[in-house]
Amino acid sequence: MSSKSSIQNIFKLSIPIFFANLAIPLVAIVDTGLMGNLDNSSYLVATSIAASVFSILFGSFGFLRSGTVGMVAQADGSNDYEEIINIFLRNIVFVIIISFLLIILQGYILQFSLSVFELSSETKKYFKDYFYFRIYSTFGELTIFVITGLFIGLQKTKISSIIVGFYSIANIIFSLVFVLYFNLNVLGVALGTLVASTLTTIIFLFYTFFALNKYTKLEFSIVKIFNVNKVKNIFNININIFIRSLLLSFSFLYFTYLGNSISEETVAANTILLNFIMLSAYVLDAYAFSTEGIVGYSIGSKNRKLLNDVIKNSFILSSATGLLICVFFFLSKNYYIITMTDLPDIREISFSYSYWVIIIPFAASFCFQFDGIFVGASQTTELRNAMIMSVSIYIMSSFFLIASFGNTGLWISLCIFFIARALTLLIYMPRIYQRVT
Repeated sequence: MSSKSSIQNIFKLSIPIFFANLAIPLVAIVDTGLMGNLDNSSYLVATSIAASVFSILFGSFGFLRSGTVGMVAQADGSNDYEEIINIFLRNIVFVIIISFLLIILQGYILQFSLSVFELSSETKKYFKDYFYFRIYSTFGELTIFVITGLFIGLQKTKISSIIVGFYSIANIIFSLVFVLYFNLNVLGVALGTLVASTLTTIIFLFYTFFALNKYTKLEFSIVKIFNVNKVKNIFNININIFIRSLLLSFSFLYFTYLGNSISEETVAANTILLNFIMLSAYVLDAYAFSTEGIVGYSIGSKNRKLLNDVIKNSFILSSATGLLICVFFFLSKNYYIITMTDLPDIREISFSYSYWVIIIPFAASFCFQFDGIFVGASQTTELRNAMIMSVSIYIMSSFFLIASFGNTGLWISLCIFFIARALTLLIYMPRIYQRVT
């Protein structure tokens, strides 16, 4: 295990996650390109805002992946394989409950979403079309969180990457078919996600139980799965990550909301540029994900040297990759914008603010890596508190900056948000080292 803390081995562990993660924002890019090249900007605006709503909705339950990673990695470090199976099953039960509640409450969620944004009647219609299909992908998308979290925690990054890659590629293929061949426009991209998530979940749930059976005999004990102390522990961990994930998702929805308050063309252009940021986030998250498992293992096995090495080397890799991404975006941004939309007004706005996609990836690389370290350590209280402080700074700065600089102020606020996330987590780093003394 100690050899996995080297730069070379962290990089090797991250490669499969890197390629799988590339496929995730590619889904958003393909959906944006499909809608941006139709003859009506309402398609793009409706899809952009609806996707942002589901991003905050499903992203709020990111604890299903993050919480699973930390707990599984630490159980792995302690060689407690029976507990790994119980952790997985507990989180699947959480998914079932959450999915049921969201589907029951879908009407209220839709009305609240529509009350937040000022949309034209045509855009509102397309928004509803997307919403009513995508909501039924809840079980599939959230189950994928749990399955990938399990395998990342076990440091089986190739398997987790295959799952994510399969889902993303299937999503792209189905969306292309439904939009280009069946002319379903907004319905097509929503239906593509629904079919892809359902298919992926069915296939990989079967595989997961097969894989777990290799670790230890599968015995489903209701008493052990719903052990009061274990459930309480997982709830405490998950509620903190839930609050943190909700605030993180809110920050991007807030970004979309503020762009919409300027104009529908601005929110469409910002969405095109935000795909750059999301792409860089998923690339850099490869290091964070691979770090999570090693950090959790080092704490479970009380290995301080392993912890020191993985933290140092992962930051070197993450920041260096962030710089490379900035260079790549500088060279490719204009070609990407032209491909994403043929609407002149949206193109012009996108070009005007495209320099932000060159600045942000490096600035954000540090907070992504801190997230991985704290998730692996299951230090969820610190993650929650740091996010509360960061979002507060983000909101306060946006009031002043947007009033003075318009959309430029909005992008400055987003950059400040990423930097604040890193600095607030840095304050809590000594608490992690105390776990292995």
